[in-house]
Order: sequence, then C-alpha cells, then structure tokens
Amino acid sequence: MGNSDKTLAPVEDTYAEAFEGIFCRLAVTAEDEQTLRAAAEDATATPSVVIGRVEGGIERYLTKKETPDQRFGAILQFWAELNPNKIFAESLKKFETELSYRIRQDILVKPLTAVFDWLPKAEGKLDMMERVGHCGDGYEWTEKRHGRKVIVIPLMVPDFVIERHIGYAVGVTGGNFWILCATKEAMRKAGDNALQAIHRVSGVVTPFDVCSAGSKPETHYPQIGPTTNHLYCPSLKKNLGSASKVPNGVRFIPEIVVNGTSMEAVKAAMKAGIKAAREVEGVLGISAGNYGGKLGKYKINLRELFV
Repeated sequence: MGNSDKTLAPVEDTYAEAFEGIFCRLAVTAEDEQTLRAAAEDATATPSVVIGRVEGGIERYLTKKETPDQRFGAILQFWAELNPNKIFAESLKKFETELSYRIRQDILVKPLTAVFDWLPKAEGKLDMMERVGHCGDGYEWTEKRHGRKVIVIPLMVPDFVIERHIGYAVGVTGGNFWILCATKEAMRKAGDNALQAIHRVSGVVTPFDVCSAGSKPETHYPQIGPTTNHLYCPSLKKNLGSASKVPNGVRFIPEIVVNGTSMEAVKAAMKAGIKAAREVEGVLGISAGNYGGKLGKYKINLRELFV
C-alpha cells in the first residue's frame, strides 16, 4: 500500500555533492541474451571510482533493430574520476587503461561479443588498438563493418570485434539520495521502485544499484580508503548517543548513486527515483550524502528538484 499525497515521506533540506567524471558510452552486442547479460553484468559489477578505478553501469538493453549488427545489445557506461589536481591527460590515460581491463577481462572473453561506440557528442576519441586490439598479438586487423571502422581480434572462438575509436566526454558522477526506512520490506520495495523509475531516464546509470554503505572523507584507516559513515549507521545509534544522526524509527538507510551524461539527466533521474521511493509505506524520509561542499564541484539540492 502506497502513501497518500498527504503522507509522502519528507525530503530533507539538504544536497547531494556530485563530481565531474570522465565517461564513455558503449553498445555491447552478443549472439544470445545469456551471453550479453553475462558480459554486461560482469563488466559493470564492481563500483570502483572511490578507490581510483573505473566503474560502470547498464543504462538499458537494446532491441535487435537498435544495434549496429542486429543482435542482442545493451548500453553500458564506464566512469572514472576527473581529478581536479591533475592534468586532464593524466586522468584520461588512467581511464583508458582501466577501461581496457573491463573490456578485455569481462567482454572480450565472452563468445562472439562485440563493442561499439555509443556516444553521439564525444569530446574526444580513444584508439582501442594499443590496449585492446593488440590482444590479437599482431594478428588483429581492421576493416569496415556496419558503417564503422572496427578491429577484429582473432580468438579461439572467433572473433571479438570492437570499434576502433571510442568516444569520451565529461559528465556528472556521484549524484545520490538516501532512503530513510523503518523496515526491511520498505527498504527493498523503495529501492526497487526507485531503480525502475531512474532507468526510465535516458543517459544515466546506477553503479551500486541499492547500496548499503555510504562513506565519509575522513577515516582512521587511510590505507583502506573511504570508510563507513558512522553517524548514519543505525546499529551505532545507541553507542553514539546524541552524536548519532539517525532519526528515530529509522533502521535502514540505503543509498542510490546516479552517474549521468549531463546534469539535467542526473537531476531528472534523482527526482524520478525519490518520487518513487517516497510513495512506499515505511519510508520515513529522504536525505543525501555530502562532504560539506568541500570535495565535489556540484551541489544538487533535493527540494529544488521538485520546484
């Protein structure tokens, strides 16, 4: 049973802190749905920007009529941090390296898969020959297929095909909201509903889907990287006493992170996800993660999404 308009969960007057990130948008295709899903899910399975690696998400699945080779397909996005303290070329080179690992280890190894560029307004192009094409050990070749210049990499199950030049651009990463839930059932239903609503918006991915672990910038263990946001851990509420920021009655605080090709897309997705989550019985409020405005380039005010 959903909440009525008069009892929608309140949206806290706060903001999500978001960042600039480098991304690419690919179409992966395969002979059958099972292989496609394995490639898409494996390649995007580990959200890793917070530890300096690349992360990804499945934007949506494609029909055979939409793909260049008329096979089963999916749009994937891959993201990396754009470090404001480093030269752009350095961030781009690291992104290219990390992206190549995902393609080589999670897609190329799946039988009869292919990768095509799917970014219509790229800011630049990456040549896939050096870090992916040469998996053919010098026996790879280039040719034109489906109106695109591709690299054909000979494999024992022939063969892997990848478009030679993959576009990249700068987008928005780390848009987020928290769902303050009274019950496990509310957490599951609100999370599912929010994801379904978000993925109706073009140009966005949710690299963690429903995430259990919001983090904070300060830590007692810098060798670990980001650690638990202890002030919002329900299991620590009693121990922390008045320092805890977990509202009364809240027992679960899942987070949904949104990366997108533009700020407009991220805001539209966050609005859709929040709206869907608020309607679930047992959701007591909506909040967001931020770092006091000290780290991210963007502040996305939650209440302004509904103005």
